[in-house]
Amino acid sequence: MGEQHVSEQVNEEQHQAFMRALLDDVAALERLLQEDRIESGVRRIGAEQEMFLVDRALRPAPLALEVLERAADGRLTTELARFNLEANLCPLPFGGDCLRRLEAELFEVVGRAAEAARALGAEVLLTGILPTLRAGDLGLENLTPKPRYHALNRALLALRQGDFRVSIHGIDELEMTHGNILLESCNTSFQVHLQVGPREFAPLYNLAQAVTAPVLAAAVNSPLLLGNKLWHETRIALFESSVDTRPAAREARQHRPRVHFGDGWVQGGALDLFREDIARFRVLITAETGEPPAAVLARGEVPDLKALRVHNGTVYRWNRPCYGVAGGVAHLRIESRALPAGPTILDEVANAAFFFGLVAGLSGEHPRIDLEMPFEDAKANFFAAARHGLKAQLTWLGGRSYPAAELILSRLLPAAREGLSAAGIDAADIDRYLGVVEERVRRGQTGAQWALGSLSAMAGQGTPEMHHRALCAAMLARQREEARGAGAGRPVHTWEPAALEPDRESLRDSYRTVGQFMSTDLFTVRPTDIVDLAASVMDWRHVRHVPVEDEQGRLVGVVSHRALLRLLARGTAAAPGGAAPAGAPPAVASIMRPDPVTVTPETPTLEAMRIMREQRVGCLPVVAGGRLVGIVTEHDLIDVSASLLEAFLREG
Repeated sequence: MGEQHVSEQVNEEQHQAFMRALLDDVAALERLLQEDRIESGVRRIGAEQEMFLVDRALRPAPLALEVLERAADGRLTTELARFNLEANLCPLPFGGDCLRRLEAELFEVVGRAAEAARALGAEVLLTGILPTLRAGDLGLENLTPKPRYHALNRALLALRQGDFRVSIHGIDELEMTHGNILLESCNTSFQVHLQVGPREFAPLYNLAQAVTAPVLAAAVNSPLLLGNKLWHETRIALFESSVDTRPAAREARQHRPRVHFGDGWVQGGALDLFREDIARFRVLITAETGEPPAAVLARGEVPDLKALRVHNGTVYRWNRPCYGVAGGVAHLRIESRALPAGPTILDEVANAAFFFGLVAGLSGEHPRIDLEMPFEDAKANFFAAARHGLKAQLTWLGGRSYPAAELILSRLLPAAREGLSAAGIDAADIDRYLGVVEERVRRGQTGAQWALGSLSAMAGQGTPEMHHRALCAAMLARQREEARGAGAGRPVHTWEPAALEPDRESLRDSYRTVGQFMSTDLFTVRPTDIVDLAASVMDWRHVRHVPVEDEQGRLVGVVSHRALLRLLARGTAAAPGGAAPAGAPPAVASIMRPDPVTVTPETPTLEAMRIMREQRVGCLPVVAGGRLVGIVTEHDLIDVSASLLEAFLREG
């Protein structure tokens, strides 16, 4: 979603004018195709690299505009959030040393961004979803201050008619709503482009659809979102929710979301996809479109079809058709959007080589994959790969089901090798990049599996915040090692698990705010519950405070161990495990502290300590968006103090 010059405020007349320009562009594209004025006989590759900016504590650093100004590189541009950047790489002829050149340019442009970031006290990190992201990072203050992004936010919310809803079930479950489009900024990808001729577009696009699942299964790198372990490539589920503009009425009639895989094989070509997306999806943003394309065609020149490209940029097929003009020549591309950023540049280029090789290699043996494979299998494979990575079960040609790893090793890597070889890719490069994919699959260690394995290895040590920081620290260290060696770094299948190495500085950064160490595994009671339940919960869970929520999930009070003791002293409640006194048991509402003092996840730890001292309370419920999200107790603060004191004395 790179920057576009768009109209910030749009009236109905402007909207209608843009729609007219959009229809004119479609007519012009149809004429270009009829007159054979779209480039054919040439294949090129390209890529877009999205990246996170992180601060010293490996948290999002909203410095994109400052980094761009300092880097002064035209290939770098803004993204949706102020803590993201995007790099657009130069197109390359598909053959010879193109993969090696792609890798070299990636190191160069990411290095430029990293150098500028370091001058501002930040770093560039390549990862599908940043493990240290928090919901508090997704406020509008972090929306990049460009007209396109504000216009997009307004338009998507207007169509949605309410907050965006996310529901992702994986190892953990995430259910949340969010009031702007910045959930999308949790995702960064490595998007690859393949230029194809107009006559071969449909069969190659269909092949791209079919091979996306196994390529993704080997490339997954996004298992965490807001502290939850979800899909191996959670980006897929999150992106489909984060810009879902369908109100409830359209969901009921199965209206397609703007982010989608598709519902069938392409028969006609790119023009059919553009037409379908215009018919199905409303215009979100408009732009000045310039000279009518018919006038440009009349002069024998090629129009840029800006209206078509602006609208196409707001429809997010996982494999998206693209129109472009280079050197006065029009062309068509397939943009594959499913692959994540990271965990190393070598891993990314290896994934791209696998994708390009499969499309090229299978096109000869399977020129009409739409006749050999049900589309439903390709779509089911895609979501299975996103959920399970190499542990997915994929249905391939002939209806046979394979474990993803077996399918890749036995059938698809040989096909990709043949495709790259037929395209004239240097043999050493084929061995290098496909060798990375092969070893990753044989060892079963994708970026996602490395992260999940690392978290398992760190279980019982430190806090979740420290675990997520350790993941980022390990990724950053290996990416910097790779950059220093100009490609001589180690791909993810060779990585050891991340480990906690807390020094005084990192510990301090891990405990700066309440949200970094609060307890989130909460047991609550209702005001109408009997006091005995609250007492039992305290006894069973070894806690001294139980939050009280109403039927709508709103925090209305806290029951403390001290309040229970007072009640017991009056003889009106049963001790845990004891006999209840005669009469109606008292309700929680009778002993809870109503309207308790609360904090937010962003409250500084020192401020929370001050509040607890001044208010003479033993716990602080943590509330965000009007809902209880955690609790901080005296015991938590003792643990924090002990960890910091231990680190201080050990280093002192």
